[in-house]
Amino acid sequence: MIYPIFLELKGRPVLVVGGGMVAGRKAAGFVGAGAVVTVVSPDLSPELAEMAEEGKITWRRKCFSREDVGEAFLIIAATNDRETNFAVKKAAGSHQLVTIADNPDASDFHVPSIVRQGKLTLAVSTSGASPSLAKKIRLELEEKYGDQYTDYLDFLDESRKKIIGTVQDAGRKRELLSLLAKDETLLDKKRRLEMAERLDKLIREGTD
Repeated sequence: MIYPIFLELKGRPVLVVGGGMVAGRKAAGFVGAGAVVTVVSPDLSPELAEMAEEGKITWRRKCFSREDVGEAFLIIAATNDRETNFAVKKAAGSHQLVTIADNPDASDFHVPSIVRQGKLTLAVSTSGASPSLAKKIRLELEEKYGDQYTDYLDFLDESRKKIIGTVQDAGRKRELLSLLAKDETLLDKKRRLEMAERLDKLIREGTD
């Protein structure tokens, strides 16, 4: 049974073994999360080669050896050779988490399909049963939760910090936070400006 969790990966070492399209997708995702990504592979896909050239990843141009696992926090085995993938799993220490791209049952974790809109992150997993279905659901979520959620979440975040920092009464805090969360019209920029003025007034009334 898997347990969904969001990890802070900024500055964390991540090892990707493999240089193909799958390895490229995984590496790009971890680079986007701020991880320090090392790729071990004799060759690289165009996407990975571009990332290496831009300094986004470190490329070890070689076949995998057990010393490569080093102190990696997460390890992704994404070669097209099953024996190599299992060698990666075997080489990992008990403190390291490994995912094997073509074998979810032997993996310690799964990399979900992800939708990001600013501070909003939605993750979809079928536990490896159907990556195609996970992708289909992700595309549906991308359509429903578009880029308007980026500014919307920024507004909610700023408003929440303002409420928590200025309103002392716990009940009043809950009331104002609930007011923000329930108002879906705040996806509209004009409504956010109106709510910001209203919120300032409500906060002043509660602190006078």
